[in-house]
Amino acid sequence: MTRRSPRRTSRLTKSSAAWLARQRRDPYAGRAVSRAYFKLEQLDARFRLTGRDRVVLELGAAPGGWTEYLGPRCRLVVACDLLPLAAVPAGVRTVLGDAREPSTQRRILATAGVSAERPFDVVLSDMAPNISGNRVRDQAVTLELVECTLGLAERWLRPGGRVVVKTFHGAGFDDLVRDVRARFADVVMAKPGASRGGSREVYATGRYGVE
Repeated sequence: MTRRSPRRTSRLTKSSAAWLARQRRDPYAGRAVSRAYFKLEQLDARFRLTGRDRVVLELGAAPGGWTEYLGPRCRLVVACDLLPLAAVPAGVRTVLGDAREPSTQRRILATAGVSAERPFDVVLSDMAPNISGNRVRDQAVTLELVECTLGLAERWLRPGGRVVVKTFHGAGFDDLVRDVRARFADVVMAKPGASRGGSREVYATGRYGVE
């Protein structure tokens, strides 16, 4: 009969106990909707992102926490991701693909179905790389996704429209902040209360085409 290591059992027990303690203290654990939903709700309360007249582009939409929040609050949401949404709320049109690819960008514009040269009031991105464990590589991909979002926001936002993009503290973060401030107005780096306390994530937001 194989005996379990007492030391290993002790470590696992302490780890489990710590996790359970964090879950009990976490006001967003076990909620009926996702943590992402509450993050966007808090960003919306602060920056007034939604409205029944708003046309919104959401990048990194799957599995759909933000889309669930946006659907009933906006005139139209174009939700783009490499993966399909778990559910598609009313008022949401989906585009399956990589937002960095020109072919996907053309489909986003076609799906928006509006004739304006700058069709969007808000561009939101919750995109993040699949974590490889290599922090330098992961941060580099994160910054590439951020640049994609900022570039599309500059091309497609109406004057006064707002961009919100997720990024992470790490290498290149200070340069990113300076870049966003050079390209947009009213720039704020915001961390919603619904973000996990130990998370390095932060949302950069600014407005296009205003002094």
